[in-house]
Amino acid sequence: MKSKALAACGSFLILGGALLSSCGNSQPSSPSNPTPTATTTLRVNAGVVITLAGQSTGGSVNATGTSASFSHPEGVAVDASGNVYVADTSNDIIRKISAGANVSTFAGITGAPGHANGIGTSASFDSPVGIAVDSSGNVYVADSANDDIREISTSGVVITLAGTGSTGFSNGTGIAASFDNPTGVAVDASGNVYVADQTNDSIRKISSGAIVTTLAGSGSTGSANGTGAAASFDNPTGLAVDAAGNVYVADQNNFEIRKITPGGVVTTLAGTGSTGSFNATGTSASFNHPYDVTVDASGNVFVADGGNDLIRKITPAGVVTTLAGTAGSAGSTNATGTFASFWAPWGLAVDTNDDVFVADTNNNMIREIQ
Repeated sequence: MKSKALAACGSFLILGGALLSSCGNSQPSSPSNPTPTATTTLRVNAGVVITLAGQSTGGSVNATGTSASFSHPEGVAVDASGNVYVADTSNDIIRKISAGANVSTFAGITGAPGHANGIGTSASFDSPVGIAVDSSGNVYVADSANDDIREISTSGVVITLAGTGSTGFSNGTGIAASFDNPTGVAVDASGNVYVADQTNDSIRKISSGAIVTTLAGSGSTGSANGTGAAASFDNPTGLAVDAAGNVYVADQNNFEIRKITPGGVVTTLAGTGSTGSFNATGTSASFNHPYDVTVDASGNVFVADGGNDLIRKITPAGVVTTLAGTAGSAGSTNATGTFASFWAPWGLAVDTNDDVFVADTNNNMIREIQ
């Protein structure tokens, strides 16, 4: 393994992630015939942890739920239909978990690292880590050992979106650009792809036409806040982007969660800069090698706090709490909140119901927090 009281017509009611009109055939209000008042019911993630797929014994078996197996999965993403995609890192493949927890191989050759473009299992990857999916269902992969970013269409066609396939730190178009061990990837509503370029200590952006630029980071290790190249990171590994285009970064070796505005202004959202597991607000909270982040529609940021074996939550106000897991106690227990356990969770994704999916790396499982 690489180091989620309305009244009057026109208002709406949210039930189970679906948006429903609170009005039917309205009638005039009167004491004997009052107008019903709809109450907004927002689903709240209760921290109930289950195993969606996988078993503690690593493998590459395609099957249903816990009959399937993975080998050190490090990335997870979910599409608008609820399909879950997994970067099955040590198997060098991309897996898909569809309805009923049915696990299949979406792309790549199991246990055969390579750099071939093709369709489905004729393509190859080398230690894929980060994974993201856009609104059209295209999947993006941070193919870390190949030092490039791959794209998989809905029909399974794999291409190289950007990267020479060799280590470097060059901006350019498509395969003229270069990366060094890219580990995190995210995509915004406009189709821009963001990359945690880990060993280059920078955050890169791939815009329309596969044009690669550096959004933030000097290219040297540090923890400075600033704009663009004036800011610095230390082994950023995972990232996410919200509806406003802000990018959140799991700045692993700085033990912090950083935020980058669309203009490239970098600040520290949470984390003291020193290792710990303290829940607090902003820079009074602490993490231990946060690996990945995801963000829900309300702006809550979830953190795979890998060194602490925890899943943390940061509100838009910067309040950090523990959603699930037992600090410093590795395990695979399904339970609620801090009674559950994980073992080096790496990848995170959140769906429209605010369910959080976890690539529980050392347990070789995909977990779900409801």
